[in-house]
Amino acid sequence: MYKWWLTFRSVVFWVWQIINTLIMGLPVLISGLISFRAGIAMASLWNGLNVWGLRVICGVTWKVEGRENIPDTPCVVMSKHQSTWDAYFLPTLFTPFVYVAKRSLLYIPIFGWALYVLKFILIDRSSGRSAIQQMCEQAADRLSERSWVLVFPEGTRRPVGAEPSYRVGGAKIAEKVPADVLPIAVNAGEFWPRMGFVKWPGMITVSIGPVIKSEGKSAAQIIAETESWIEGRMNEITVIDRFPY
Repeated sequence: MYKWWLTFRSVVFWVWQIINTLIMGLPVLISGLISFRAGIAMASLWNGLNVWGLRVICGVTWKVEGRENIPDTPCVVMSKHQSTWDAYFLPTLFTPFVYVAKRSLLYIPIFGWALYVLKFILIDRSSGRSAIQQMCEQAADRLSERSWVLVFPEGTRRPVGAEPSYRVGGAKIAEKVPADVLPIAVNAGEFWPRMGFVKWPGMITVSIGPVIKSEGKSAAQIIAETESWIEGRMNEITVIDRFPY
C-alpha cells in the first residue's frame, strides 16, 4: 500500500514537472533573448520550482554541506551524477551557470533554443575540431563572463553503488583555461533513482569539497584528485539498499 501511495505522489510530481515546463519554457526563451542574466534567472526559477515540487509532493528534502568552500570567482564545478535531481538543483547554487550539451539539441523547439540563448557549451561532434577543443574554447569564454561551468565528469547518471567511471573532459577545461575545480558529492540517486519512477522521501546530502587547484597540474592529475575526493565522500554519505528499488 505504501508503494502505491509513493507511486501516486510520483505521478503528481511528473504532472507538476510538465506543467512547470510548459509555463516556464517561453519565458525562459524570451528572457534569454532580451538579456542573458534575465534568461538565467528564469531558468534558475524553473529549476527551483522543480526541486520545490519534489519536496512538497514527494517529501524529498536536502541539506548542503561545505558552502564555505564555494569560491568568490566562478570555476569548473564537477559533481557526482546519479539523478535528474542533480541537474535541477546545482544551478540554484551556482548562478549564472552553463552546462555542456550536444549541439544537436538545438533542433528541439523551445528547449533547444533556450540552450542557445542561455549560452550552454554546445559540442558538435561532426565538426572537424575535437570535442575537447570546442569545450575548452567555449568554457574559457563563459568563465571570462563569470559563469560557473557545471560538469558531470562521469558523463551520464550512474546507479547507486556503481563503479566510478570518470572522464577527462572537465579536467581538460581546468588544465587548458586554466581554472580551479570545485568537487561535489551528492547521493540523490537514493531518493530519485536513475531508472526509477518512484521518488522516495528523505534527505539528500549535497557535500561541497575544498577547491582543487589546477595550476601546474595535468588533466590526469586534476581528475584523479577530483575522483578521489568525490568518491571518498560518497562512501561516507551513501547508504546502499536504503530502499527496495
